[in-house]
This record gives sequence, C-alpha cells and structure tokens, in this order.
Amino acid sequence: MSADLRRDIRFLKVYALTSTLVFAGLILSGFSRRGEKVKFEEIDVQRINVVEKDGKLRLVISNKTKAPDAMLGGKVFKRQGGNSAGFIFFNDEGDEDGGLVYGGQTVDGKSSASAALLFDQYHQDQTVGIMYDEEGGRRQAGLHVWDRSETPLVTLMDRVEAARKMPPPDQQAEIQKMADAGLFGARRVFVGKERDRAASIVLSDPRGKPRLRLAVDSAGAARIEFLDAEGKVTNRYPDNGQTPTRR
Repeated sequence: MSADLRRDIRFLKVYALTSTLVFAGLILSGFSRRGEKVKFEEIDVQRINVVEKDGKLRLVISNKTKAPDAMLGGKVFKRQGGNSAGFIFFNDEGDEDGGLVYGGQTVDGKSSASAALLFDQYHQDQTVGIMYDEEGGRRQAGLHVWDRSETPLVTLMDRVEAARKMPPPDQQAEIQKMADAGLFGARRVFVGKERDRAASIVLSDPRGKPRLRLAVDSAGAARIEFLDAEGKVTNRYPDNGQTPTRR
C-alpha cells in the first residue's frame, strides 16, 4: 500500500469520527433544549401559526399575503373583500371564529382605511364586532351586533355557489328568497359615530331596518326618531325644536 493511499485512509477515518461526534453533539444539544423557552430581541416573520399539541390550528398572525382564507366545516372559502393583515382565531373544531384585521392606503390620491375586531357565532359569521372604516375622508366607527341564521354558514355558502350557476333571473330570485328568509343575517345594533359625524345609537328590526335612532349631530343637536319598516320617520322628538310628532 502506497504512502499516499495510507494517508487518505487515515484522513477519512478521522473525518468520519469527527463528523459522528459533531452530529451526536447536535442531537444531544437538541434534546437538552427541549422544553426550554427561546428568546428573541427582534424577529421578522410573515406568518406565525399557534397550534395545539396535536397540530390543530388555533391562531394565525400574518401579513396580508400569508393570511389564511376562511375555513369552515373543513372547507376553504375565499374571503369577501380579500384577506388582510392581522390575527385570525380558530375554535376547537378548526373553524374560524373571529379575528383582528386592519389595513389602510392611498391610491391615486384617494385614501381608505379599516380595522375590525370580530367574534363569530358558532358555525356562522360575525355576531359582534368593533369596527372602523374610512373612505375619502368619511368615517364610521363603533360597536355592531348582528343576528345570524341557525343555518350553518358552510351550508349557506354552498347554496349561494349553486345560485350563482343559475341564469341571471333565477339567480336573483334565489338570492332574494334566501335574504327574505333571513339567512344572511342582519345588523340589529349600532353604537358609534356615523359618516356624517353624528354620534348615534341605532336599533334595527330582524331584517336590519332601523326602527329607533338616538343621535347627536355634528352641530350638537340631539334627536330621537322612530321609523317604520320602509325607513320613514313616524315620530320624532324634538320636531323642529318644538314638540314631538305623533302619528
């Protein structure tokens, strides 16, 4: 055996032994750190998934691009209006059940912004939320409470998708039929600031029609209004600053 060959074999033995020791050290180090907390002073990340021990998703913190689509009943749905940066919460069954989302930008000189903290009814859409919305300098901010159907949202979405495949007249009739049955829900309560800068409390009927409004307008004038199902004011106090209207 030549001297060069013996030298190469010796080198390979040393290399193999060194590699084995380093690998073993990394494995042992990994086991020793199991259960320990890792601390960061600063971290850049596009998405964080918080999961249970079995891997079930419970919370996603993400930017807009990495935000998850809506998950309901094991099905994935595109979110109306698109995804936003923020937090998305999931219940014990893996269904989305609320979130905190936000965004804002100026495009062609026109500004828009929004933010919402929402909590979903079980197997349905949001039932209570704190929301802010701005478009072209007109702003609304307040507490919203919705009535939601007992029909699971995933069933409702399947019916909507089926309706969209119908000819336009039939599609509109089917969607209206669902709306008349109250399947899309309705906002029942609003407490906040309107786009006309009035501070108001609005109570609505099960179809989402305002029936009682208490407001203080941007000039500081207060009023109470009762409305019918068509949105017509039937009683107002004060009436032109004098006496209440009785009809």
